[in-house]
Amino acid sequence: MVSDADRDAEAAITGLLAAERPDDGLLAEEGSESEASSGRRWVIDPLDGTTNFLYGLPAWAVSIALEDGDGVAVGVVLDPVRDELFTAVRGEGAWLGEERLAVSGCESLDRALVATGFSYEPERRAAQAEVLLRALPRLRDIRRPGAAALDLCSVAAGRVDGYFERGLKHWDWAAGSLIAAESGAVVRPLPGDPAGLVAAGPAIVDELMALVG
Repeated sequence: MVSDADRDAEAAITGLLAAERPDDGLLAEEGSESEASSGRRWVIDPLDGTTNFLYGLPAWAVSIALEDGDGVAVGVVLDPVRDELFTAVRGEGAWLGEERLAVSGCESLDRALVATGFSYEPERRAAQAEVLLRALPRLRDIRRPGAAALDLCSVAAGRVDGYFERGLKHWDWAAGSLIAAESGAVVRPLPGDPAGLVAAGPAIVDELMALVG
């Protein structure tokens, strides 16, 4: 699903970046793309959680990351509904406003509250249901807010203990993965087809990977 808000937000963001950073590249969900001459690229999800937005559910965000030759250097996720701004700079920690973030100290998978997301493709959803059948008895519970960027920020803020999902696009996780990592979470790729991502505290990440991989 795509709304006018997705397109308008992308146009506003890419227009500003083109004016302020004309030598940087762009990759955005709704099709904006340009090559860089500076060695830097902006990765933009102008409205992560479009279905929530269209249904009036308050879980959607704007996600912007800056990449350089070493990966994601800056991540910013704005939750306009809650007026929360999550930020991270590589090597300098993760922040919610002026509050420094830290991943939860959960040490046991059976006490872990874990977020995830589902594909809109029926075959993938069936495979994800099989993972849930295996995972639910081993976890405290699962949450499905419906916006990957916010899920990763929730890991960073200790609001959930972990997160996993397959079938993500680069713009879904670019900013949020840095924010989670800079909070102390371990962020790892989920191998396979489709590929995915796991983010969790150091004490449970190995078990979570084994459970949902």
